[in-house]
Amino acid sequence: MIFGIKTSPYMHAPQSVGQVMAQVIYALLPGTLALLWFFGWGVVTNLLLSLGFAVLLEALMLKLRERPLLPFLTDYSAVVTGWLLAVALPPYSPWWLILIALMFAMVIGKHLYGGLGYNPFNPAMVGYAAVLVSFPIEMTSWPAPALTSIGALSLNETIQQVFLGGLSTWDGLTQATSLDTIKTHLRLGETVEQISQGAAFGWIGGQAWEWVSVAWLAGGLWLIYRKIISWHIPVALMAALAGMALVFWLINPDHYSSPLFHLMTGASILGAFFIATDPVSASTTPLGKLLYAGGIGCFTYIIRVWGSYPDAIAFAVLIMNMAVPLLDTYTQPRVYGTKGRFGS
Repeated sequence: MIFGIKTSPYMHAPQSVGQVMAQVIYALLPGTLALLWFFGWGVVTNLLLSLGFAVLLEALMLKLRERPLLPFLTDYSAVVTGWLLAVALPPYSPWWLILIALMFAMVIGKHLYGGLGYNPFNPAMVGYAAVLVSFPIEMTSWPAPALTSIGALSLNETIQQVFLGGLSTWDGLTQATSLDTIKTHLRLGETVEQISQGAAFGWIGGQAWEWVSVAWLAGGLWLIYRKIISWHIPVALMAALAGMALVFWLINPDHYSSPLFHLMTGASILGAFFIATDPVSASTTPLGKLLYAGGIGCFTYIIRVWGSYPDAIAFAVLIMNMAVPLLDTYTQPRVYGTKGRFGS
């Protein structure tokens, strides 16, 4: 009898890529529903357009690279990238902004390097950073939460704003985020306590954003429970961000926001559990994960407080993505039975 011989590896992974990505999508649902509750139809249009463009661009690039479509389209990696961009971009974003962001994410951030598993940078953050630098007005036009007196757009108004633009009431429906408000008014000489009395603020973070962050936290904890991600990156990122915020808050609370504010507003929780934990572009060793995520937390605070952008998760992640090969090289765990860390 002739037995077939297959090459290594011989062990099967407990879950396929598609199964892992599907669970990430399930974990994104609570935060997405919270965004929908506060920001209305714009979240739906963002999601539909982003997912549609992501899948189409994935199929196009696979076709151009002469790769089979079905195995890669059914691993849901393109869906996760599109979903992350949809919730990161401001609701009611124009269709062309979403398309440009996905082109940078899928074409340049992913397939230019060889596709899934070869990309050194988080594709979603490549797309987000590209449009943030190129279109700052559109990227800072966040609508006010729907539960305020300002109200939300109807479905017809949403379609008009997304596909045609120029809605006459649009400027009156937008407001600066809490991070942007803090940065702007501190430069005018106001204290944090005075600034936090504004409409953009809730109890401990940005209005609506504190609840959205709780929803992201719930999804992230579920991913840890399901062993899709480990605790190292989320804990290290939040600890570094909160630690830096605590130091400066204790020094001068009139000029620096509290650690809890930095954690519960912006994309801090989303970044900690869903963006920084990308299995391809993140560090893979236990110590490397802690250093990688700690760097993201520190860079996020530095850019938020002293940089030009109110939120900084995307830039912090991309900066630390560049350091991952170095971190993985010098943080390899000691090989069993040897004295040195590298087996010497």
